[in-house]
Amino acid sequence: MPNSLPNSTGLLLNPNTFDPQRLDPESRRLLRALIEWFEQRGKTRLLRDDLDAEWVGDFLEFVNRERLFATFLTPSEFAGGDANRRWDTSRNAVLSEILGFYGLSYWYAEQVTILGLGPIWQSDNVKAKEKAAAQLEAGGVMAFGLSEREHGADIYDTDMLLTPATADDAEGVVFRASGEKYYIGNGNVAGMVSVFGRRADVEGADGYVWFVADSGHENYELIGNVVHGQMFVSNFALHDYPVHEEDILCTGPEAFSAALNTVNVGKFNLCSGSIGMCEHAFYESITHANNRILYGKPVTDFPHVRASFVDAYARLIAMKLFSDRAIDYFRSASPEDRRYLLFNPVTKSKVTSEGEKVVTLLWDVLAAKGFEKNTYFSQVARLIGALPRLEGTVHVNVAQILKFMPNFMFSPAEYPPIGTRDDPADDVFFWSQGPARGASKVRFADWAPVYERNTGIANVGRFYEQVQAFKELLATAAPDSDQQADLDFVLVVGHLFSLVVYGQLILEQAELTGLAPELVDQIFDVQVRDFSGYAVALHGKPSSTSAQQAWALSAVRKPVADPARFGRVWEQVRAYDGAYEMRP
Repeated sequence: MPNSLPNSTGLLLNPNTFDPQRLDPESRRLLRALIEWFEQRGKTRLLRDDLDAEWVGDFLEFVNRERLFATFLTPSEFAGGDANRRWDTSRNAVLSEILGFYGLSYWYAEQVTILGLGPIWQSDNVKAKEKAAAQLEAGGVMAFGLSEREHGADIYDTDMLLTPATADDAEGVVFRASGEKYYIGNGNVAGMVSVFGRRADVEGADGYVWFVADSGHENYELIGNVVHGQMFVSNFALHDYPVHEEDILCTGPEAFSAALNTVNVGKFNLCSGSIGMCEHAFYESITHANNRILYGKPVTDFPHVRASFVDAYARLIAMKLFSDRAIDYFRSASPEDRRYLLFNPVTKSKVTSEGEKVVTLLWDVLAAKGFEKNTYFSQVARLIGALPRLEGTVHVNVAQILKFMPNFMFSPAEYPPIGTRDDPADDVFFWSQGPARGASKVRFADWAPVYERNTGIANVGRFYEQVQAFKELLATAAPDSDQQADLDFVLVVGHLFSLVVYGQLILEQAELTGLAPELVDQIFDVQVRDFSGYAVALHGKPSSTSAQQAWALSAVRKPVADPARFGRVWEQVRAYDGAYEMRP
């Protein structure tokens, strides 16, 4: 088979050659300006600021000067006629990837601004929206006041209480808010902090309230940063904070839905940050290892080193393929097509977990080098684990994924085809997702055809055997009521199911982009091994039945080995040696 892999190193983000023609001119200009800002600061300062836990104030000065967040995070309705301002998930993902590429702390400032804007853009409070647009235009950032020390992000329970105003309160004050919030990014500088609380005089869901607070107000106490780092993950308290009518975003069940729908938007951003971090770490790793001589030969001559690199590369490309394809579904969502509600938590839990695996594989090669303070890798190794654990843990998201499994696996529906959505459109549905319920009723297009079209690729065919076996397990030996109540057991089922969904969107994106078949084959070599690993884990669970144990062993497969294919993929990996190195 001829080598159909591209000779260029174009599958990973390379700041030296970055100029995405699919984006409009102003978006490209801003993103290139962002890259240039980081490159001019240089790697030495980037790493020093991280080690010194230097607040990202200079980055926010750039955001202000270029109106970066104003352009990327303002819906067109409040853009003041500026055609460049819109909420466009396709280009937002590129922004997030670049920020992750240079440092999680910069990504985090954007991430929590996105979360803080969620309840605002979803609300009917026009004054609050206009204020948010003006603050973005002025270079401001936002914060999302949901989590608490005692309750985490449990939105069923909050100790932020709103007490109705009394006759002694100033005119216009409708509540006094008191309570603490914990793990609140940007809580040190946010002009608008979206705060979730409940009315002290109303029981149940009708008492929920989203309102905005100002971190500069005298009744807002900034207690401190709960982490040591560039990110300011604040603990703050409100003390009889005066809440005016124009500060209230939404109440009752709508407030509950706004919390979940905001997280739907925000947690999608995690995948792009993870991808960017892994890409930069990958460049450092291959350039170091391919030029390091050990026992008289390059480290990369050792078979286990090549295997680690090829595995890391295949996983990283799969992360990009799935995430890019999920964007299309997210941007095309509507009340009639809510498939994004599955693809979103899969993106969050699976892609970010894969990011951890990529970094571990690279670290196994770098070994002690990965600890050195003059490497970007050392920062990635320290922080990559944050992403699977933000906006709900992997376990929470996999449990959410399970709600969609029956309809996905057994009850396909018809949908119009969805192509690549990189058009410069405003994703208005994000702010009108509706009530956060009905997951078990969401229908999906048939997942089998894209697998069947690609079974000529050896490991796609082998993985499809496993998928068919999984469907048989669900039909003949599905978890019983006791097992369904055992989260430890059903999470393994959720991971198996996630692999089916993951593979579907990888194949769809591979078809849309014309990805080389041997790289697809290498990706599904990984899929086959991962499925087999989860099958063995299911076999070992204390509550697994005899039928489930028999199924688990029968579902284990060995990937189709092809040394020539592996060698061609390795040559593409090796081509990244020296392709990018950050300016000193």
